[in-house]
Amino acid sequence: MRKLLILLCVLCVRPGQAAGPQYDDFFTEEGLRIDFALCGNEREQSAALQRLRWEPRWAGPRKNLIDTSGYGSYYVNLYDMASGTPIYSRGFCTLFDEWRTTDRARFETQAWDNAVVVPFPRRKVVFELTARDRATMRFVPLLTLIVDPDDPAVDRSPLPRYETVDILVSGPPSEKVDLVFLAEGYAATDRERFLADVRRFADRLFETEPYARHKDDFNIRAVVLPSADSGADESGRGIWKNTALHSGFYTFGIDRYLTTSDMRAVRDAVWNVPNDALFILVDTDIYGGGGFYNFYAIGSAGHPHTIRVFVHELGHSLAGLADEYFASEVAYNDFYDLRFEPWEPNITTLVDFGRKWADMLPSDVAVPTPVDAREPLRLGVYEGGGYSAKGIYRPADACCMRSGDRFCPVCCRAIERAIDFLCDR
Repeated sequence: MRKLLILLCVLCVRPGQAAGPQYDDFFTEEGLRIDFALCGNEREQSAALQRLRWEPRWAGPRKNLIDTSGYGSYYVNLYDMASGTPIYSRGFCTLFDEWRTTDRARFETQAWDNAVVVPFPRRKVVFELTARDRATMRFVPLLTLIVDPDDPAVDRSPLPRYETVDILVSGPPSEKVDLVFLAEGYAATDRERFLADVRRFADRLFETEPYARHKDDFNIRAVVLPSADSGADESGRGIWKNTALHSGFYTFGIDRYLTTSDMRAVRDAVWNVPNDALFILVDTDIYGGGGFYNFYAIGSAGHPHTIRVFVHELGHSLAGLADEYFASEVAYNDFYDLRFEPWEPNITTLVDFGRKWADMLPSDVAVPTPVDAREPLRLGVYEGGGYSAKGIYRPADACCMRSGDRFCPVCCRAIERAIDFLCDR
């Protein structure tokens, strides 16, 4: 115990500090899945290990092992046990963190299952899960443990191998963005319709900039995951379905908010499939979706506007983009503290605007920028965004992260940075 405490004292590298570990020195070609529970309420949270699982392949970048973006509500860090060297980090978000801002979290404590996948270590490492403290916006330790890759407790039992169909293969997983579509609420007999839906969604994605000019940077696969029932739960209407990933509308009481909290089922479905980004495609014509940075995105397949929802939600999960709307119903209470600069690249409180899109603006742009309906993507600093009409600003009037069909230059830059990171550039 004393040795571990001394080691943790020297593990002081936080997100934002650069480092350059060599992949082959520390990791194998495999993956390590860490299942953990997040437990808490509005005031506090804690984490506990549930299990460690071996996976046959790690699809992430080999050079960009240290995530210096500072994006996300949580960060996972790995340190070499012998030297204390930081060897891997990645930021992410969870649905649980959103739940902590709802009314129920004021008087109720809950525990939610979560999971992250990291490259499989060659020798002992220290795993650290940190959480962003809303009172300071700094990351604080939430769970720390020593992981021994030779520990017989690492679960290597086989899981079901679902049919996986290649939609687009552009190169090795470690050099491409591996986007995986998972079938949800599709019966086994709906295989061809699911694959047609995936191809339709992929085609639309590559008609949208900046994805259109980065098509060769993507691999796309579809996992044919059969469900007993079609659709998803509609708890607000008393409708419950038996589906593979247990998705449902009415998340936090919002009818259009479609999510799943069953991360074990999600990760079990793709345990043998290279993946950087997951999109859960739900066989329903009801409008809805959701997306979480470096976690997953989800949306319905049959609504007339559903493909635009897909592109919007992928903006959340792939690039960490924030919602720019401010007049729609949400379940959150004061989601952003106006005393701090949000971590998302496409909204600002002007507290530290210099690290947002100030470098992209002409010097004569008015703040706040007046809306001009003739130029919905004109770059500026428009008041309203992040669920608040006052005090939070967005870079364009009607970007895809609010109500438009196209991304503004700020969101395009963020998406391209995410693509470059995953492609090891």
